[in-house]
Amino acid sequence: MAKVSKEQLIQLQKTLKTDAAIGHKFGITRQAIHQLRVKYGIDYNRKKNKERDEKVLAMYKSGKTGFDIAPKTDLSVSQVYRIIKKMGKKRK
Repeated sequence: MAKVSKEQLIQLQKTLKTDAAIGHKFGITRQAIHQLRVKYGIDYNRKKNKERDEKVLAMYKSGKTGFDIAPKTDLSVSQVYRIIKKMGKKRK
């Protein structure tokens, strides 16, 4: 596994935002970055995720498909649909 220090990870979260983007930079998986965050005790920014999820749901409600939304939000299509499903349950 690539060596990513706690300080590097904190800084990269500010610039690259997602575990997937950080992992891509180091040639490792999103899950590996997640495990490092857990190991170092670094939390992700839940507020930004909430804002992202609201944006995804709004785009979906405006008629966009998961395939339209994914590239605009740097998410996979499956992640887009998981967010839509999760947000739809919260609204009921």
